[in-house]
Amino acid sequence: MLLLVTTFTYSQTFEDKYSRPLSEALSLVEKRFKVRLKYEVDTVGLILNYADFRVRPYSIDETLVNMLSPFDMKATSQGDTLYKIKYYEYPRRVVSDGEKLIPYLESLYDSKEAWEARRDTLRREVRERLGIDPFLEKCSKEKPELTPIREFDGYTVQNFRMKTVNGHTVCGSIYAPKTKGKHPLIICPNGHFENGRYGEVQQQRLGTLARMGAICVDYDLWGWGESEDEVGLAAHRTPEAHVMQALNGIRILDWMIERDDVDKTRVAANGGSGGGTQVVLLTALDDRYTAANPVVSMSSWFDGGCPCESGMPIQLSGGGTCNPEIAAMFAPRPMMIVSDGGDWTSSTPWLEYPFIRRIYNFYEQPENLRNIHLTNEVHDFGPNKRRAVYIFFIDTFGLDATMLDEDKVTIETEDALRFSPRKK
Repeated sequence: MLLLVTTFTYSQTFEDKYSRPLSEALSLVEKRFKVRLKYEVDTVGLILNYADFRVRPYSIDETLVNMLSPFDMKATSQGDTLYKIKYYEYPRRVVSDGEKLIPYLESLYDSKEAWEARRDTLRREVRERLGIDPFLEKCSKEKPELTPIREFDGYTVQNFRMKTVNGHTVCGSIYAPKTKGKHPLIICPNGHFENGRYGEVQQQRLGTLARMGAICVDYDLWGWGESEDEVGLAAHRTPEAHVMQALNGIRILDWMIERDDVDKTRVAANGGSGGGTQVVLLTALDDRYTAANPVVSMSSWFDGGCPCESGMPIQLSGGGTCNPEIAAMFAPRPMMIVSDGGDWTSSTPWLEYPFIRRIYNFYEQPENLRNIHLTNEVHDFGPNKRRAVYIFFIDTFGLDATMLDEDKVTIETEDALRFSPRKK
């Protein structure tokens, strides 16, 4: 009977390396440390060698690292007593990683000259790792197609379709003021917020900025909107999306900056979440921008969770970098970073912002860098974040503050904003 019992009970012996099923080992961890584990992984059939020896009685965090690392898993704290178990994600870390990376990067340069040598290396390698130049060289030079202009209170909207490379196109909309003369240009890549560029929040922001005097252009994410009709939704979560979204932004700027009503000395990029990640990349690739405004996106410990933001290994440039250092390449031109307390930008005021400000200090122009931090807000492009954007462009580009009124913006349907009708 004893033999039968030991046969069907997973034994803990020197010969079997004191093994336990991973699920059993983690269950014992829950009881020992009085925590709860939430699983986004499958532990069935996984056996952990030397399971009990991996426990650190003084640290739940070290214990979980020891137990999960052999399976390429990690635990992320969700509060005092809850941990989420996930597979390792290369673009996502924790704030303590940022706290180590930022001082390391700071140790690489202590002067403007040393920083500029680093900057030039980063600029070259980011471009090479993205692999964008061969595609740019093959881009179509045909003029975009345009729909009729639609007139609203203080601004107009016009849709376009532009041929790019390998038979692909990019579609978007131009929001323009009704006033005459030269206007600032703001390229507005959109993030993963609901409905992309067709959403109410995106229209409110671009319509308001247009009423205030700026020409704003947004365009579909790769594999979203009209691009989904062309390449399919699955194409969005590919490294190709990382390249194509940057290429689309560059080609749209090539076209728009040559318009007679555009002031080439006032050219900006503004976007939130994944759109903010695109802002950082576009301004690193293109010297024509004179102002930048990434919103709820930039972190030293998160590169962007979608392959459209991190599918190509640009963060390996220069022996290892991060989006804040790539953003710092924009110094000393005006930049405002908007962050909040409810996402990966929660550390911006005390970690990423001082890091970038140090580089602006090399140029003796720290006043050109701002951070608006909304401690009690979460990851969105809500009213306070949009208002911060408006104020930044009022100050930086001299927009007309008297025209700041989101209620005057007409929210259009998706069909109205598409170049072509949706497929049935």
